[in-house]
Amino acid sequence: MIKVLTQVAILSACTLALGACTLGQGGSTAAAPTKAAAPDYQAPSPPPPPAGQIRAICYSEADITHVRSRMVQQELQVITLQCQSGGGKRAYERTYADFVGKFRAEFATNARALSQIAARKRLNVDTLVTEIANRTAQRAQVDKEFCSRGKRAFDWALDAKVTSLAQVPPPYDVGPDMNIWPCPAQ
Repeated sequence: MIKVLTQVAILSACTLALGACTLGQGGSTAAAPTKAAAPDYQAPSPPPPPAGQIRAICYSEADITHVRSRMVQQELQVITLQCQSGGGKRAYERTYADFVGKFRAEFATNARALSQIAARKRLNVDTLVTEIANRTAQRAQVDKEFCSRGKRAFDWALDAKVTSLAQVPPPYDVGPDMNIWPCPAQ
């Protein structure tokens, strides 16, 4: 238990340190969207490789849902740490707190499911979460819509129509970057 708490503390400290970095214009300002909340903010992701190449390593729909749910949580945390308002304060800190409050019970369930997936797929959950954070933080430098994409993700996640974390697409599907692919239809 202490080992897990230590790992979480180290991960949190690293994430906070990432947030303190100055990354230039890509993640420095937050722009408010003018359209209604909708799940239309996800950045494009690469097409999957041919089914024969990934069938042995692919993730079931249920597993992908759990991985993407954790991806959403981690990416929105990074967005919260990166995006600043005009006064240099974090633009989405309160919004992130509302997001955590809304999905707190699902986070616990998701953590248990990820542990089971990790045992089956032989992956390290801490490494997975760190990779998601690092890859998301890198997007702040190259995606001009980084903060506005995050704002739209928060707007959608906190919309009354959204009743489950699984309904919230991650702003960036970094799974393909980490060789996490959904299994092709049979």
